[in-house]
Amino acid sequence: MWGSRAFLAGWLLLLLVQLLCLEAVPISIDKTKVKEPEKKPEEPPASDTGLHYDRYLREVIDFLEKDQHFREKLHNTDMEDIKQGKLAKELDFVSHHVRTKLDELKRQEVNRLRTLIKAKQDLEGGNGSKSTLTVDHQALLKQFEYLNHMNPHTFEVEDLDRLIRSATKDLENYDKERHEEFKRYEMMKEHDRQEHLKTLDDDERKKEEEHYEEMKKKHADHPKVNHPGSQNQLKEVWEEADGLDPEDFDPKTFFNLHDTNGDGFFDEQELEALFTKELEKIYDPTNEEDDMVEMEEERLRMREHVMNEVDSNKDRLVSLDEFLVATKKKEFLEPDSWETLEQNQAYTDDEMREFEEHLAQQEQDLNQKAFDLQKQRDELERQQEQLNAQKMELQQAVEHMERLKSQKVDPPPEVLGEC
Repeated sequence: MWGSRAFLAGWLLLLLVQLLCLEAVPISIDKTKVKEPEKKPEEPPASDTGLHYDRYLREVIDFLEKDQHFREKLHNTDMEDIKQGKLAKELDFVSHHVRTKLDELKRQEVNRLRTLIKAKQDLEGGNGSKSTLTVDHQALLKQFEYLNHMNPHTFEVEDLDRLIRSATKDLENYDKERHEEFKRYEMMKEHDRQEHLKTLDDDERKKEEEHYEEMKKKHADHPKVNHPGSQNQLKEVWEEADGLDPEDFDPKTFFNLHDTNGDGFFDEQELEALFTKELEKIYDPTNEEDDMVEMEEERLRMREHVMNEVDSNKDRLVSLDEFLVATKKKEFLEPDSWETLEQNQAYTDDEMREFEEHLAQQEQDLNQKAFDLQKQRDELERQQEQLNAQKMELQQAVEHMERLKSQKVDPPPEVLGEC
């Protein structure tokens, strides 16, 4: 039962809890007031967590979940005990079949890491000797904190503890890294635009700037965006996506309709799905002025905002109780207006200046490297020419000696000296 999308969205620990959650009890709805909702398409495959050990993580959890003892202990273990490693100790009591499979998974993962290390070394110009590779494995495997590299053969309690701690830390930082990546994307886009302007004459530059301002205005000219997670925003989903009468809006029914995996929580992906209608007001993939990378950043901003307001225990999930409490707050009933990305530049002037300086330094370093490589090439060519000349002289001397031998004439002293 792999269906926990909360894990895929960003938190291993909460996946473990959700694996045991009962399906939500369906809420009875007055069928006379309910429009027939459109048939929903099949849910797409779960997305990647973004971690480089994503597959290993998935497979370990998948097999642990199949062990009845582990499932029962998990059901009775609170979040703090999981974080402190108490759940990992239950690994000693799982079935032999599961332990054997976990051992196999770990060996495969260690081999994968060793292959990656070797490939990286080859790319960086390592000499490829067996002794060097052995040393590199022991040194470089230390950076992979999610498994115990000193024991590459069996999956032990320490491995599960490391996996939980590493995934928790890495996934908590994932959104921050996404924001930084988006910031670099925006700065590079502006850098490229400015560089392009430098290649144009005055008239062309003026036209390009006018077109740029026109696209900005077109993008900003969109319908009002509801505050994410507010009553107005959810009612719009209730009416347009669910086909229900907005006058009959019921938070509990809404929650169960959009808890698509029935685990009793809104995970990050389920929350982000609620913002689709709002995002469609701002972004259209067919419009020149709309950037789909920016749309995904906007989606992330909306989800983080709702999590900050509603997720009271900070477990990166919204329970039904948390959701119902939030619907009684003033922020839900009378929210402030929502400022979209075009109203919030992703970077400051100082950050842009530092970014430009960094790019300039990179270009300078590359130019210096290219210059050094050209000098090395010139020197190698010069040495090759010298070797070719020496080879030619030697060949001529040998040919001269062969001619003398064929004529049965002793070679002159100067030829003997050369040989």
